Amino acid sequence: MAYPLLTNCPVCSKQLKITKLQCNHCQTTVENEFEVSKLAALGQEQLHFVEIFLKCRGNIKEVEKELGISYPTVRGKLDDIISALGYTSQKKPEVDKKKIVSLLEKGEITTEKAIQLLKEGEES
Repeated sequence: MAYPLLTNCPVCSKQLKITKLQCNHCQTTVENEFEVSKLAALGQEQLHFVEIFLKCRGNIKEVEKELGISYPTVRGKLDDIISALGYTSQKKPEVDKKKIVSLLEKGEITTEKAIQLLKEGEES
């Protein structure tokens, strides 16, 4: 029975190095320092989420249905994984709808510009 790859030390929680690989068929052994992919650092729940996300071809609505969770929860899990992989999530700033309406009422922006700003807010 094979066990999942440990990536962190069970004693101090620091990252482990893989130093030995062995073939189950011919018993050839290779020793050195080997790198693992960034995905190896993800927990089981995060890897499951990534699998579902890929299965759904990145369609967040489909991920919602598959996992039975809300859109904000999907986005939150995705942001957590992005962070765990060492990347920064490029969140767009929250659109202030009241401010857009106020600017429109004052005549400081056109209707077309207001619609554009509101649509940009929906995409984030």
